[in-house]
Amino acid sequence: MAMSTSIQNSGAAESAADSAIQPSPEAVAPELRVEPGGAAHGLARPRAHLWVDNVSVSFDGFKALTDLTLTLDKGELRCIIGPNGAGKTTLMDVITGKTRPDQGGVYLLNEDREQLSLTERAEHEVAQLGIGRKFQRPTVFAGHTVFENIELSLASRRGVFHSLLALLSPVQRDKMDEILSIVGLSRRRDERAGLLSHGEKQWLEIGMLLALDPSILLVDEPIAGMTHQETERTAELLQSLAGQRTVVVVEHDMDFIRSIAKTVTVLHQGRVLAEGSMDKVQNDPRVIEVYLGE
Repeated sequence: MAMSTSIQNSGAAESAADSAIQPSPEAVAPELRVEPGGAAHGLARPRAHLWVDNVSVSFDGFKALTDLTLTLDKGELRCIIGPNGAGKTTLMDVITGKTRPDQGGVYLLNEDREQLSLTERAEHEVAQLGIGRKFQRPTVFAGHTVFENIELSLASRRGVFHSLLALLSPVQRDKMDEILSIVGLSRRRDERAGLLSHGEKQWLEIGMLLALDPSILLVDEPIAGMTHQETERTAELLQSLAGQRTVVVVEHDMDFIRSIAKTVTVLHQGRVLAEGSMDKVQNDPRVIEVYLGE
């Protein structure tokens, strides 16, 4: 939180005091200087895994996001909620490079502790840096087996045509078996994906993303259309993925959010309305008025 100090003085004495307490630009450590346009180096930025910094986006005069700032720590599971039109999808689009903001930027802290700007990168470049996104509707290859779906996703990381002509290595097969175990589809590995239930298709698509080894996983409305049992299994799956990965879940089902959330961010009219534990946000009068009370 910004703090201000008022020094009551006059004339030259005030100027001298200002000079004494304000370092010159040359005296500021390089990592704290601000680049043209507002982006700051190194320690001036939050050392979060992902930092959405003061982002604004408008479409034909409609402000989808306004001065939105969000930080995600490595390995956390963050839930994002808000009424329709709150800016949830636009935020995901900005993070993944589908939409470029009018203002602000998005920064990723990689394994080498380098903070990379994502704002000017294309979608495939953002994905290659380790950000995976799962949309609401599962998109699997219905005519291929579950195992082949994972294999195709793994192949896309290295070039499909080259990879499909080459035999899988023992390490790659072990990785695929591990992914199938994580998403609970080991026993259905040789069945066509088109025969899976809706929930199983959702899990398969998450498995396909895991084959790309993302460090951040964005999941949009994962339980839409699921049975109660599938919903419970999905909650367990997402919780198991957090820790090794940063997981962001956008969802409307408040019971589901309560079952998995540690930190919830509430969006409203393109801004962060509230943030904190589920207990905190659900008792916030503003949240009750614009979202939970609907």
